[in-house]
Amino acid sequence: MSHPPEPAAVVDLPEPLPQEARFLDALHRDDWPPPPARLTPEAVGLDAAALVALFESQLMSRHLDLHARRLQARGEGFYTIGSAGHEGSAAIARAFRVTDPAFLHYRDAAFLIERARQVPGQAPLWDLLLSFVASREDPISGGRHKVLGSKALNVPPQTSTIASHLPKAVGAAHGLGLAGRLGVAGEWPADGVVLCGFGDASLNHSTAQGAINAAGWAAFQGLPVPLVLVCEDNGLGISVPTPPGWIEASMGARPGIHYLACDGLDLLDTWRAAREAEAIARRRRRPVFLHMRCVRLFGHAGSDAQQAYLSPERIAADEARDPLLFSAGLLRRHGALGRDAIAERYRTIGAEVARLAEEAVRRPRLETAAQVMASIVPPRRAGRARPGQGMERSELDPTPVTLARGLNQALARLLERYPQAVLAGEDIGRKGGVYGVTQKLAARFGAQRVIDTLLDEQTILGLGIGLGQNGLLPILEIQFLAYLHNAEDQLRGEAATLSFFSNGQYANPMVVRIAGLGYQKGFGGHFHNDNAIAVLRDIPGLLVACPSNAADGVGLLQEAVRLADEEQRVVVFLEPIARYHTRDLLAEGDGGWGFADPGPEYRLPVGELGRWGEGRDLAIVTYGNGVYLARQAAAELEASGIAPRIIDLRWLTAIDHDAVHGAVADCARVLVVDECRRSGSPSEELVTALMERGVAGERLARLTAEESFIPLGPAATATLPSVAGIVARARTLLGTA
Repeated sequence: MSHPPEPAAVVDLPEPLPQEARFLDALHRDDWPPPPARLTPEAVGLDAAALVALFESQLMSRHLDLHARRLQARGEGFYTIGSAGHEGSAAIARAFRVTDPAFLHYRDAAFLIERARQVPGQAPLWDLLLSFVASREDPISGGRHKVLGSKALNVPPQTSTIASHLPKAVGAAHGLGLAGRLGVAGEWPADGVVLCGFGDASLNHSTAQGAINAAGWAAFQGLPVPLVLVCEDNGLGISVPTPPGWIEASMGARPGIHYLACDGLDLLDTWRAAREAEAIARRRRRPVFLHMRCVRLFGHAGSDAQQAYLSPERIAADEARDPLLFSAGLLRRHGALGRDAIAERYRTIGAEVARLAEEAVRRPRLETAAQVMASIVPPRRAGRARPGQGMERSELDPTPVTLARGLNQALARLLERYPQAVLAGEDIGRKGGVYGVTQKLAARFGAQRVIDTLLDEQTILGLGIGLGQNGLLPILEIQFLAYLHNAEDQLRGEAATLSFFSNGQYANPMVVRIAGLGYQKGFGGHFHNDNAIAVLRDIPGLLVACPSNAADGVGLLQEAVRLADEEQRVVVFLEPIARYHTRDLLAEGDGGWGFADPGPEYRLPVGELGRWGEGRDLAIVTYGNGVYLARQAAAELEASGIAPRIIDLRWLTAIDHDAVHGAVADCARVLVVDECRRSGSPSEELVTALMERGVAGERLARLTAEESFIPLGPAATATLPSVAGIVARARTLLGTA
């Protein structure tokens, strides 16, 4: 937590901005609009002191918005998207516990301020101003973004709440009770409630619809989902209006979801509805959709000229609906504050914001790449594996197994060793997975630890993110790599960025198993055979492992889970479908691709390479299916007098290029075999790194897949590297063709 500087001198209230004119005029005339709803403080259980506190939180939020524009005009502030018109969220904050995790809408500064005022020692004005000026002393993001968040207040930061945070909110809500049922400590209390705020335009996003459907789908079956979805409806998605009545019509009768509405301009009505939402979600563990009608003031953001798409009459009508006008009128009407007291609070808070802003602009900012990147990788924590649990080495079956069987045995061990580990994915429970990798695990560990999800990859990943944030250890399955692409932003925009934008204070460690790559002939087409992994390798901090055989599969998976548990990493475990059940290498029945289980302590660290053979004529650098093909090609090359060596990358990100260079430097030629497409593939990085380390271009070549989708049937491998293709390219490179 940061500490604001003590006042060195009095700073007067800055010159009023045009956006303040209506409130200042009403204050001068002591003329306030009538309340939207006919409620009294006594009827809803709010005393005068509570009303004054809520109004002060609203004023703080408003003055921050106003001063953000002054700072931007001076070149000292950035990203002025504000909360003006949404200050009713302060009443929602007061209705919930500070320990309830809140995934906030970017217009919820009043919520954060009100929650901070309930915790001793907090300084919300100072903290938010540090964020506004991108100071590296900003206590939530370290100057990386203007976000609303606080570890002390249980508010994980959201960078741009266009619905992408809803799936993880659903996951977090499921994880609250699940942690307790598994007997492990969660980050948040088991009887907590998850809040999630978003705008009316975001409701139409497919991600929001998927998350809401998932919450309703679970609740419809009686599963606990203590979640309050707060839709802040100001009627505009930047310039596109939301049809009047659309939100209520869309959500009023959604199965499994309890719908409530309130007028966000009225603190009493908002407090009433928020308390009802809190009671339903906490006591009945049921999802609630709280529809808060509000207004957007000052445009979408500082750079948005709303005069271009809103008429002067509409802008004036919106300004007349300023929630501060109604809150001040409420205080005057019920005798909580007089006009002079309102004016004094407005002036004092404005002056304090101005004073703190002048201090904040002098605080240090990020300057170097190292400072910016310092929080991409989360901090380490103590491992939580149970010692002595899982199959011991003396009990291991020495019988060679396939990749699918090896992974199944490893998953069983991991569930025994990590009581907080949970598997989740489509068809992984009763069916045991499409390829049998999770077979019999549900019967052994139960439906709470081997979770059959609905068919929605965004929900599967969001579930994992939410569980990971609550202290669980999710191991997810995406059924096919091609299915990831409609949900990949959950990895890019949510999972892998959380540590970065929270300065390492929050993380969502997890392992994502994905069946992928090519070489299937009987079941495929481009939707099941997919060799596009560029999106995974392009995400900072994300680790990608790819085994070629059963022993490596066990070692990599056990290391992936250790990385998630001890280093809080997000790890994608890419499993080559075509190798799941492969037993033979060179001839039918030879058992050359069966491997003994290496045991529970066997792990392959990031960057550690596999190596087959010691030949110095040719090094083949490859991974996944390429290792299997290269082994077959090596037999043919050896028969013609060529001595090859095969290097298995195993890890497709964080590649140790010095180790790769060391593994091939004494070879006459180097061939990179890459089953992914020529563009955006690991081979581009590999060849570049080898040349940077002095390997001459004439010693290098690469063989990749074509720039094509993969077809069904006999042509399924036509665009991919083959044994014959490896042999031919090797001979050409060696000059023996």
